Amino acid sequence: MEETIEDPPTSAVLLDHCHFSQVIFNSVEKFYVPGGDITCYYTLTQHFIPRRKDWIGIFRVGWKTTREYYTFMWVTLPVDLNSKSPKQQEVQFKAYYLPKDDEYYQFCYVDQDGVVRGASIPFQFCPENEEDILVVTTQEELETLKSINKKLEQTMKEQKDCWETELLQLKEQNQKMCSENEKMGVRVDQLQAQLSTQEKEIEKLVQGVQDKAEQLEDLKKENGQLFLSLTEQREHRKELERTVEEMKQKETTAAKKEQELTDQNFDLSKRLSENKILCNVLQKEKERMEEENGLLKMENSTLLSYMGLNYDSLPHQAPASNQGGARQNPGLVYGNPYSGIQESPAPSLLSIKKCPTCKSDFPDDLFDHTLEQHMQPCSLNCPICDKAFPAKEKQIFEDHVLCHTL
Repeated sequence: MEETIEDPPTSAVLLDHCHFSQVIFNSVEKFYVPGGDITCYYTLTQHFIPRRKDWIGIFRVGWKTTREYYTFMWVTLPVDLNSKSPKQQEVQFKAYYLPKDDEYYQFCYVDQDGVVRGASIPFQFCPENEEDILVVTTQEELETLKSINKKLEQTMKEQKDCWETELLQLKEQNQKMCSENEKMGVRVDQLQAQLSTQEKEIEKLVQGVQDKAEQLEDLKKENGQLFLSLTEQREHRKELERTVEEMKQKETTAAKKEQELTDQNFDLSKRLSENKILCNVLQKEKERMEEENGLLKMENSTLLSYMGLNYDSLPHQAPASNQGGARQNPGLVYGNPYSGIQESPAPSLLSIKKCPTCKSDFPDDLFDHTLEQHMQPCSLNCPICDKAFPAKEKQIFEDHVLCHTL
């Protein structure tokens, strides 16, 4: 097409996921004559907001996805997008791009995400022939009309036979009167008067036959109007059935959405309960670690006091080695107190032992006394079953506690 620079946005969305009631097509004919342009009229509902890449396509009836369009046109955005009233729009399809067969087609409004927002009733591209219009009526009404027509035809036939018989009789009587008139000239005027009267009666009978014929034509016209009214009522009923089906589909979709939200709420409640339990466990672990940290600080202060050091006066970095090659007094385990805090140069004077768990160093005379207190923060105890785990296996400990919540 001249106005289509690129292919429209499409998708593999099935019919169950579409919303056909947001765009309503108006004045869609049942037949369009081939070789001419057609104008598509449609209405945008107040809950639908059109976008620049929306388009209207002609689809063959029975399509499954929006990729199956025959031709399409880009829509024109309304002047006032913020108006809450329905917006009347139109788009014109050129005759060159329209289908050439007599299959059934329909207009579909597709947004820029490839989702169908509205669909029209089916139509065909073929000349409209009155002989091809099928009028549908009920069998009972058809039988009634046939019976009425049959009775009228029988009545007209009987009247016609009666009139023909009377006409023959009148002719015979006329002949007899003529013959008698020849014999009896006196009765000629009387016979002519009777003949005139009979002719007037015949004219009245003919006029009655014409009136009956006109009444029959009127009945035929009324019959045709009844057929058209019945057809319109059936189409209206089909539209109502389609509307009811769409409402049922919307209700089913809403029920599914409600069930999904209920399941999500249940999962979130479950996760919240698990997180609360884990938070309580971690809070207890934090309190226990703070208690252990306090004990370690007290122990560290005790050790520093034992070694003659002040915990608050310790530097953050280890002091440099003794400058100028000054010799230290081997009798002082911790060096000269006037030359600053130094590390012990004679580890052999104080035996060092290591923790079997974290490999920390302890003086020999304090090893047995502080080992039990030191080992406590090196393990993690389950607050539910009191099972102990090494501190380096913290992930295994948390998984174990989470299993209790499940």
